[in-house]
Amino acid sequence: MSITLAFDVYGTLINTHGVIEKLHAFLDSSVNAQDFSQTWRDKQLEYSFRRGLMRDYAPFSVCTKDALNYTAAHYQVSLSDSDKAALLASYAVLPAFDDVTSSLQSLSQKGYKLLAFSNGTEAAVEGLLKNAGIRDLFVGVVSVDDLQTFKPNPDVYQYFTQKAGSIAAQTWLISSNPFDVIGAISSGLKAAWVQRSKAAIFDPWGVEPTVTIDSLTKLENALAS
Repeated sequence: MSITLAFDVYGTLINTHGVIEKLHAFLDSSVNAQDFSQTWRDKQLEYSFRRGLMRDYAPFSVCTKDALNYTAAHYQVSLSDSDKAALLASYAVLPAFDDVTSSLQSLSQKGYKLLAFSNGTEAAVEGLLKNAGIRDLFVGVVSVDDLQTFKPNPDVYQYFTQKAGSIAAQTWLISSNPFDVIGAISSGLKAAWVQRSKAAIFDPWGVEPTVTIDSLTKLENALAS
C-alpha cells in the first residue's frame, strides 16, 4: 500500500496571513495589520475548538466571521458590513506558500497519495486549492464538515483514513498546527510538523512529531529517512 499524505490546508498549504495586504486598507496606523491577522487566526481556531467541545457545530466560515467580529472589537476598529464582507471574501482566495507547488508535484510524481484534509468545508477548500493552482495535485479533499466537528477530535482522523482507503500506519498528517499533529499521532497516524517560523513552539504535551521540517521542500527526504 502506498503512503497516504493528509495535508492540512489553512496555515500549512495556504497562507492565512495573506489577508494582511487587504487589511491595510481598513486599518489606521494605530493598529498593526500583522497583529490583527494573528488575533483573527487565533480566535478562529479557538472558536472551532469551543464549538467542537460544546457540540455546537457551525461551519468553519462561521468561526472565521465570528473571529473577525471579535478582532475588530478587540482593536477598536470600526468595520462596515461591506468591509467585513470584503475581508471574509479574501479568505476564499488566500495564496499558497511559495514551497507548496513544487513540493506537491515532486511527492505526487514519487507515488505518494496526496489528499487535502481540512476544518474548512469541501466547497471552500476546493475553491482555495483551485485558486492557488494546486487542486489537480490531490486525489481528493476530506473535510471535517462531514462529521459536524473539528480537529483535533479523534473521530476526524479515523474518518480521514476511511475516506482515503488507507491505514493509520501508512498515513501521514502534514500540518503546521501542533494541535493537529498531536491529534493525528494520538490517533495512530504519523505526522510531520511544518515549523514555518523559528518562533513557533510545539506544545509540550509529551507527544512529539514523527518529523519536524521548516519547509515542505524537506518533506520528501524526511519521509524517506
